[in-house]
Amino acid sequence: MGNVSNNAYALTCLSPIQKGHYGGTAYSDEVRRRLQQWGLHEQSPMARVPQTYLTRFFVLDDVYYESLPGTDFGGTWYDILSIFSDRFRRAALPKEDHLQSKYLVWSCNLHGDLDTYLRAMWHAIGDDIRSLWEFCYGFEDVKGADTFVHYIKKCQLNASLFFVGSNDESLEEQLKGLYLKQEFARFAAEHQGLPPAELQQAYRAFIQRVQPTNLAGPSWRPGQSRP
Repeated sequence: MGNVSNNAYALTCLSPIQKGHYGGTAYSDEVRRRLQQWGLHEQSPMARVPQTYLTRFFVLDDVYYESLPGTDFGGTWYDILSIFSDRFRRAALPKEDHLQSKYLVWSCNLHGDLDTYLRAMWHAIGDDIRSLWEFCYGFEDVKGADTFVHYIKKCQLNASLFFVGSNDESLEEQLKGLYLKQEFARFAAEHQGLPPAELQQAYRAFIQRVQPTNLAGPSWRPGQSRP
């Protein structure tokens, strides 16, 4: 299955936003405004959702084309005729398709099973979910964790691109690994040139402090972006 890579799952979800206004603001603009208030890193509600590797939200207004007619004979011929009328130039342009709705797009790489993840997400940040998806078509039927799972799956697209990471490790293991890497680099820089006996003693104290096998801590926090 393209959405699964070992123990990682790639979720892509497009939820159509209703046409309408909230306090004089288009629903799509209100969704965008609420997203901008979510905060970054540890301040994001998604930092409270277990097993989130990487996640991104944005509002898709439309699909955009930047291409121009190619250098084939037909395109060149129309370019020549456009000297006499712009109608010929426009006839050579590729046909454009546009979206019928604006969409709330959610892309997420997570550890484990999708259903379990979505239920945990609902229990962790249910109020934030309701606020963000409030103006999306069909969300009025979401009443709890199970219906949220069903709704997201209805809006889901298949995905095959993954965030580069350790797909077999839980979020707790990856955060602990980041912490140990950072702390060990600091230890190495601060203890250059020590006599072997002192270095060994310092290393034992280091291991006691960082507790490599203890995933509960000390460790990086979900959403943490710097030491």
